[in-house]
Amino acid sequence: MKHAALIASALMLVAPAASATTLTLFASGEDLATEGFTEPRLTKDGWALEFSRIIAHVDQVTAWQSEPPFMGDGPDIEGTALEFGGPFTVDLVDADDADLVELARIDADPGFYNALSWALSPAPQGEFEGFSLVFEGIARRDGDEVTFTLATRDAILHACGEYVGDTRKGFVTEDAGSELEITLHLDHLFGRADRPADSATNLEALGFDAFADGGMHEFTLGDLHVGHVGEGHCHDQTM
Repeated sequence: MKHAALIASALMLVAPAASATTLTLFASGEDLATEGFTEPRLTKDGWALEFSRIIAHVDQVTAWQSEPPFMGDGPDIEGTALEFGGPFTVDLVDADDADLVELARIDADPGFYNALSWALSPAPQGEFEGFSLVFEGIARRDGDEVTFTLATRDAILHACGEYVGDTRKGFVTEDAGSELEITLHLDHLFGRADRPADSATNLEALGFDAFADGGMHEFTLGDLHVGHVGEGHCHDQTM
């Protein structure tokens, strides 16, 4: 009996642990964050922007398995929730080769996580206390060069549908994990000179002229809808 118990104990020690599937959360400002606004993709008013840091503070992040699929057309998502939580403070410039910054990785049950909710919210403490989104860098146009810091205190809830991009994301299986992405579209804030001046994005975007004297400026996002999931849309509302 004693010998059998020892064998059983040894088998328990070498038995492989059950494999855990995971869901990884990333944030991205895309290549406009990592490479800046460069020719021909200048701001709508012709400025080249080089960012040293883009600090975003996000919280209340939740992935959802929604059925029927959530279309990003309202504030409420119905389905099975998986909380990433937060808060997360991320520098979108300090990204990998795919312009992604990893925020968290958690265990996840298999299924299709086809919706994501999150808040862009002011940091409660630290260097960027009181601000939810901060841009630092240098702007250049026609021989002029200014150093700038742009910051917003906006607090915005986002309810987003499925990630839209070159590949689909959010499919967790018994054999493999997946990923989801919070995406900030900087052209919705600064516009794009390589697009028609009367395009919806350029008509609504702030551009950079308002900040051309350099230094520290506060701004508000208003109805610019900067938050996305890849190219997928989000419903946003002020907190």
